[in-house]
Amino acid sequence: MRLKGSSSFVLAAAVAAALAFSPAARADQTTPAITAFDTAFAGIHDYQCQIKAHELNPKTGQTQDRVYQYSFMKPNFAKTLILSGDGQGSGGVWAGGDQVSGHQGGLLSGIHLKVSVHDPRATSMLGYTIPDGLMQNIVGVMQTTPGTLTQTAGGDINGEPTERVVLKTANPLPPVGITQLVIYFSKATHWPVREISYAGSQIVVDQSFVDLKTNTGLTQNDFPF
Repeated sequence: MRLKGSSSFVLAAAVAAALAFSPAARADQTTPAITAFDTAFAGIHDYQCQIKAHELNPKTGQTQDRVYQYSFMKPNFAKTLILSGDGQGSGGVWAGGDQVSGHQGGLLSGIHLKVSVHDPRATSMLGYTIPDGLMQNIVGVMQTTPGTLTQTAGGDINGEPTERVVLKTANPLPPVGITQLVIYFSKATHWPVREISYAGSQIVVDQSFVDLKTNTGLTQNDFPF
């Protein structure tokens, strides 16, 4: 989830409107890199990472830059914390369903509230939610959105060889008319390392996934709701 304003709850960045909570439930649209990711994801219990996220509203020119700490545990637990940027110190927990439990940063960090997952206080500048920011759901958008899907060599990102998968959408996606989604997958781990979304020729989302750790031993106690 990417949050809106310093009064927001939290999370990290992603793309598109559709959600795909389980790789097994996705459509057949795939590439070798996506298939390799699905296999890698199926073999883990949890993951943690940082997300360096940039968003642009092409209509207003407003931007948002944040770094998030993100934790996920199957089947549907996610916890986020804004490490830097607008709303620093804010955090949120999603445990499935249509609510999030969140807190602001600073002096109000001890006050927790439950709101709709789509509440403006619990979404990013562009309206993305906590589940929108899950890596498996970002990949799931590629598999469930009508359009043309291709894969090519992605070059090195931070010294890591990648595969580049591109979805050219049949119709622009909300919230800002996304026409192309690009994900770079690590050849070594098969997990996403960067995601870029375009509205026409303009980049509206650009986020990097760093410091990925899997099977870290998370339990439900790590996701107080």
